[in-house]
Amino acid sequence: MSDGSESELLRLAAEGDQESLGALFERHGARLRRMVGLRLDARLHARISASDVIQETYLDASARLADYLRAPAMPFYLWLRFLAGQKLVTLHRKHLGAQMRAAGREVSLYRGQLPEASSAALAAQLLGHDTRPSEAAIRAELKIRLQEALNSMDPLDREVLALRHFEQLSWAETAQTMEISEGAASKRYVRALKRFKAILSGMPGGQEGLWP
Repeated sequence: MSDGSESELLRLAAEGDQESLGALFERHGARLRRMVGLRLDARLHARISASDVIQETYLDASARLADYLRAPAMPFYLWLRFLAGQKLVTLHRKHLGAQMRAAGREVSLYRGQLPEASSAALAAQLLGHDTRPSEAAIRAELKIRLQEALNSMDPLDREVLALRHFEQLSWAETAQTMEISEGAASKRYVRALKRFKAILSGMPGGQEGLWP
């Protein structure tokens, strides 16, 4: 197995080297887990874990790798992300059905439907996870404020924040995902961030307690 470039690992994986394919999965595992964690509906957490979704994604990717390599229309990570998105949509529709309209909405991005990033998951990411028990009530209040601000945003504005800030996609990846230019993606992100902060500022409590 090579520890080299992604193109080299893909070449070896195409020749049947399972270690190279595993190395590719490991290389992108953290980002894929963040993506799934933001979009897996909270009502399914008791039945389905992010690890379950990722494992199914890897099995699908292994089976479809030859087709992908014959005509790669996107970078390998974005392809993995696309497959994971398909898994999430299938799981949401299977387990939630009509309930999706209320709380499991989808956005039309990336050549197909993808579950929206959960405002609760985004708010939790913004707050972080290192909180003392004495601060639990304050944290809960701040989380509600963040969720309300996120829910009041245009879905695509919220999505560009999720892609760039939370999933940590590059500008090139964000642009390809949204099917716009890198310059347009950058402008949309800056505009969305300003709108988010403006919404927070207009709410009771404003941005107090959220940032230094």
